[in-house]
This record gives sequence, C-alpha cells and structure tokens, in this order.
Amino acid sequence: MRKITHWTLALTCLLLLPQPSSAEPIDEDQLGAWYMYFFSAPNKRGQWGVQGDAQYRNWDLGGDLEQLLLRGGINWRPKSNDATLTLGYANITSGEFGSSDDTDTEHRIYQEALLPQRIGERVYLSHRLRYEQRWVDGQDFRTRFRYALFMNVPFNRTDLKEGAWYLSLYNEVFINGEKDIGEEDKVEYFDRNRLYGAVGYSLSNSLRVQFGYMYQTTDDVDKGQLQLSLHQSF
Repeated sequence: MRKITHWTLALTCLLLLPQPSSAEPIDEDQLGAWYMYFFSAPNKRGQWGVQGDAQYRNWDLGGDLEQLLLRGGINWRPKSNDATLTLGYANITSGEFGSSDDTDTEHRIYQEALLPQRIGERVYLSHRLRYEQRWVDGQDFRTRFRYALFMNVPFNRTDLKEGAWYLSLYNEVFINGEKDIGEEDKVEYFDRNRLYGAVGYSLSNSLRVQFGYMYQTTDDVDKGQLQLSLHQSF
C-alpha cells in the first residue's frame, strides 16, 4: 500500500511540472509571403464610403498560415479638406509557425485618419494614424497605436492613372497601449515596425498591382516577407 502511495505521489508531481511548449521556434531566415486585396468605394455624390481588405499571410511562400485578416470600414470625408476618417472592424485568425494547426482569433475595432499630401509633380504621400481596440483569444482587452507614412512616385508620368509604373514605399510603427495583457503575460510598448518597398503598375485608372518586399521587426522576431497586392477603387 505504501509503494502505491509513493508511486501516486511521484506521478502527481510529474504531471504538475511545467511542460515544454510544442510551438516551433520561428525561422527568421525563411522568406514569407503575403497576398492582399484592398478596395475602396467612395460615394461620388456624398461624403460617405466604404473600404476594406483581405490578406492571406504565410510564414513561408504558401501553406503555413501566419494570419488570415478580413477588414472593412465606413469612411467619411470632410468637405473642408482631403482627409478620410474611418471606423472599421477586423477579424484575424493567427496560426503558429511550422507544422502546428493551432490558431487564435482576434476581433478588432479601429478608427483611423488618412491625410494625403503631394510634393511637387511626382511625389504622393499619405499619413495614416490608426487606433485599435483588440480582443485576442486568451488575453485581456488591449489597445494599439499605429502611424504609417506611404509614398508613391510614378516613373513615366506625373500621376498614377492607367499605364503608370511607380515606386511604392512605406514605413509603419506600432505601439502597444498596455504592457500587461493578462495571466501575468507582458509585452513591450514597442510592438513592431514594418518597412516596405515595391514596384507598382496601374492596370487602369481604378486598379493597380504591386509586388514588393516588407521587413518586419518585432520585439522578439525580425522577418522578411514578399508582398503581392491588388488595389481597386470603385
């Protein structure tokens, strides 16, 4: 009877020991790929419109899900300037690196302001400020601030209309609103930075395609991604 008690106690202690994580370490040298579609549909007779995007993000060139992001919003353009203000919602499914099929879900509400600017005849800038409220599986409510600077520079004409070849660049920084995310887990205030460069072509006055490279720096992982994106305005 005493031997059974000893074995039971030993087995119980073994089960209570912290188990090693099954998540594979992220290979920072492996090239990933993001495939993206962006659309905007302004109301040409008024100030209201809609916009959205769908993004299939992979840890590799295809098949190892990093994120599936679906996002849409209602925007409003004041008559006094060219700014666009947006209220939107996003649903994000995130996968683990490697062979695991485990996923987490995030629901996100966001508000943003997009401020266009033109320098000379060929330099088109946009400043985007975005504030996000985030509900992530297994975490407390979170917020995040984002600022992005976009630049498009056409090569063969002074606008981005049909037939234009252009250089597209952007940099975006992400700042967490909180460090404590629940269950004694913490993050840094710096969340990530994205630096991007691409070549684009205007298929028509309302449809553009871009192919480029984005390097993402987070508080613990740095990784490069190829990006293929389609941009449509209705």
